[in-house]
Amino acid sequence: MAVLLLAFICALPALEILTPDREFSAAENRMLEPRPDLSLQHLASGKFMANYEKYMSDQFPFRDFWVGAKSDTARAMGQKENGGVYLGKDGYLIQRFSPPAVGEVEENAEAIRTFISAAPGLHTYVMLAPTSITLNEDKLPAFAPAGSELAFLDKMRNALSRFARFVDVYPALYDKRHEYLYYKTDHHWTTLGAYYAYRELCRQMGMTPQEAEDFEIWQAADDFYGSLYSQSGFRHLRPDRIALWLPKEKENETVEYVDEEQTTNSLYALENLSKKDKYAVFLNGNHALVKITSPAHPAGKKLLVVKDSYANSLIPFLTGHFSEIYVVDLRYYDGDLLALIREREIDDMLVLYNINTFFADPSIKNLSEMIK
Repeated sequence: MAVLLLAFICALPALEILTPDREFSAAENRMLEPRPDLSLQHLASGKFMANYEKYMSDQFPFRDFWVGAKSDTARAMGQKENGGVYLGKDGYLIQRFSPPAVGEVEENAEAIRTFISAAPGLHTYVMLAPTSITLNEDKLPAFAPAGSELAFLDKMRNALSRFARFVDVYPALYDKRHEYLYYKTDHHWTTLGAYYAYRELCRQMGMTPQEAEDFEIWQAADDFYGSLYSQSGFRHLRPDRIALWLPKEKENETVEYVDEEQTTNSLYALENLSKKDKYAVFLNGNHALVKITSPAHPAGKKLLVVKDSYANSLIPFLTGHFSEIYVVDLRYYDGDLLALIREREIDDMLVLYNINTFFADPSIKNLSEMIK
């Protein structure tokens, strides 16, 4: 064994030279670090060495094998957490909730309040979805902390109480917690989970939701390994299923990806079902600005959705209620949102994030930056 290990170590330099660099890891579902540019400035600042260490880690020969071997070894030794992901019961991978830093609640709330104050007449709804760790606490390994998502949901509700209607979907999801509401290997809710959240949103907005019987439910994929599978390195798990809920009465929407200058007549990018990130079947993933037009409701109201990827599987349920839906992802959008609201005569705004991303990603603060 020692001889084999020594031989591998001796062969490493040759393997590194002969093995071509990869841009993307399908197993981890992320871009890999490219070889850094060498310059005197980067050498002096230490940036080159820092980036080179990342490059060597990402481009290490047979990296995918070693990542899997590491998690298998940890699992055999009884380790139930890796990369911020718990290996739970019944094949569930559950993302750990990281509480926001001190002051983060008030900063995010102030960004939303500032924007709302600059858009008088706009009816604003805020939905911060709990993640799997809150609804599947019984699936956590022994002694794993469930976190405090609900406490921070309450803090945000109180901070926004005079400015927006807070759409609390936790009770509706809790009532259905034994159903397939969250993917087992991905951090998103399933289409069923999104449907129950949609029903609660309709109740808050005074709309009549469509019943489950109004849809044809198509099992579009049964081999989905999601973000938590990639992030954790845990293997030997059963894949998830992705279902598309297709209205029995066709609505013939037009979907325009504005920055890409592309238009389609489907809310679903079916080609993504053959790729690693199958969740991108919904609205073709994340984009700066997407405009959805429903000709069946030409005189209907107009909705702006400011969101993370949790919204992607819920938005298709809303097309039967609005003539136009504008979908904005602040991580990529650099336009004038107030001007968009005025020019398009938008009536309602929905802020929809999962609670983890809402605090982990700073882009929600861009709302207040747009006012300056």
